[in-house]
This record gives sequence, structure tokens and C-alpha cells, in this order.
Amino acid sequence: MKRLNEINKWLKNILDGQNYTIEPASNDASFRRYFRITSDQQTWILMDAPPEKENTQPFIQVARFLFKHNINVPKIEAHDKTLGFILLSDFGSHVYLDKLNQQSADRLYGLAIDGVISMQQCPLQDIQLPLYDRTLLEQELNLFPQWFLQTHLDIATPDFLEGVFNNLIENALEQPQVFVHRDYHSRNLMDTDIQSPGIIDFQDAVIGPITYDLVSLLRDCYISWPEAKLEQWLQLYLTKMQANNQLQDISLAQFTRWFDLMGLQRHIKVLGIFCRLNYRDNKSDYINDLPLTLHYVKQISSKYSEFSELSDFLQQPKIMEI
Repeated sequence: MKRLNEINKWLKNILDGQNYTIEPASNDASFRRYFRITSDQQTWILMDAPPEKENTQPFIQVARFLFKHNINVPKIEAHDKTLGFILLSDFGSHVYLDKLNQQSADRLYGLAIDGVISMQQCPLQDIQLPLYDRTLLEQELNLFPQWFLQTHLDIATPDFLEGVFNNLIENALEQPQVFVHRDYHSRNLMDTDIQSPGIIDFQDAVIGPITYDLVSLLRDCYISWPEAKLEQWLQLYLTKMQANNQLQDISLAQFTRWFDLMGLQRHIKVLGIFCRLNYRDNKSDYINDLPLTLHYVKQISSKYSEFSELSDFLQQPKIMEI
């Protein structure tokens, strides 16, 4: 209640005493909350990020950078870093996940692929971002043995895992390094009337591997598509990039390997994150998303011979039951 009082006090000042209504818009995996503010038929989104738990500076920095380079992100109308409030333009309620179906997928993914390419063209000299380096990649991968194997399943960490992780890290580091949104999927994309998609939740952006956002999009932990469709969209991305004189010397086979192994890194990490959200943060809904995420890990580890030990390891009963 105290936090809501602070929100209302701040809004009255920002909106010059106009009458307004406030209603929950969404929550996410962090401590942030979102509210839709309506006043005289105009709407905004208020981000509530308690300053003792969330730092709004990365969001503000990345939002301004992307907005400046004509990426469709919310415009910051007002903010107070001390209080942890940001008032943003409103993209509406048409989340990609709710709109995706057999009929809409080609249109929506075509637009989202254009969004990835546009972000990747942004000049990195205009912003200081963390590097998706060996240390960060390793930290993320270690969430898998800590939270998925040990905490969730009570399974000891196998010795071969270090070699798997090294392979995945080398794959990530050998790719061209670009702007990476880092959570570019169907829950963070909005189908908007103008310049769709509207892109949200970009505060964890880094400079990292060129396939990362594409695999987040196409091997989404919340919705899946047949491999034939993925191949079609992967080819679309590569064709568009090569028409831009980029990735000219990269074959589809090479790019697919980069993409597959990047996805394996991401999904191994996400298994750990979903379990941590459940056990540490009391966000139990994410446990429901373990089966699809695990399916991707099984699928790719069985596709490449260098991951055969991981593929065999995943066949044990405790894991097969998920």
C-alpha cells in the first residue's frame, strides 16, 4: 500500500493533477511491476522498479539508445531513478504469444526478424554495454547444475559437463558480436499498428553472439514450431543479412551450427533460471515451461556427436519424467 501511495503521489505531479485510473498491466520474472495509466482517453505504462531491488539506469540507457536509432521501443515520458518509477508510451495489449498461430506466424516472425536485424545494425560506439564474455556465459551455464540438477532433481553434476560448457562458450565467442537484446521472445514483443513489433524488456542487453536473439525468438521457451518452419525463417534471416553485405562468407550450414549451439547454451541456462525462479523467488509458474525448454536441449544434444554424453545423461528416469 505504501508503494501504491508513492506511485499516486508521483503520478499526480507528473500528470499535473489530471484525473487518471491505474490498473495492473503485467508482472515479469524480476521485481518489476507494470501498470496501465489512463487519463482522458490517453494511456501510458508505468514501470514500478523498487530501487532497493532493481536499478532502472540500464533500462533508461538502452531505451534511449534504441529509440534514437529508430527501434520501436517505448518512449520514456518521465522517470525518477530515486523512486524507481518510469512512465512509458503504451504499446497496447497484443502480445506476440497471444497472436501467434498458423495463419499469423509468417507475418509476425518476418517482422520480428527485421527487428533483430535492425537492432544488430545499431552502432555500438554510441553505448557502453557489458560484453557477453566467457565469464558471463560460464556464470549462466552454471545455473543448470546448481538449480536444475541439484536443487530441482537432486542429481550430482557429471564431470563431462565442463567440456560441454567449454564447447558452447567457444561457439558463442567465435561468432560476430553485435547488440543483443537477450530476451527477445514472444512475451516481450507486441504486435503494434505502426512499426511492429514493439520491443520491451531490453534492460539486460549486452554485446554478444549474432545468433542469440534469433534463437531466443525462434526456439522460444513458451511456444514451438516445426523444424521446417525454423529452417525457413533461418534462411530468411541469412538472406536478408547477406543482401546487406553481412555474413557473406557464412554458409547456411555454418550459421545453423552457430544457431543450434547458441540455443543449447541458452536453454541449459534457462532450465536453471526457471528452477531458481521457483525455489528462490516463489514464482512457480515457470516450472510449467521446463518440458519445452528441456525438449530443445535433448533435441540439439542428440543432433551433434560432441554432445552425445549430455544426450545420454538426459535419458535417465528423473529427467525423462519432466
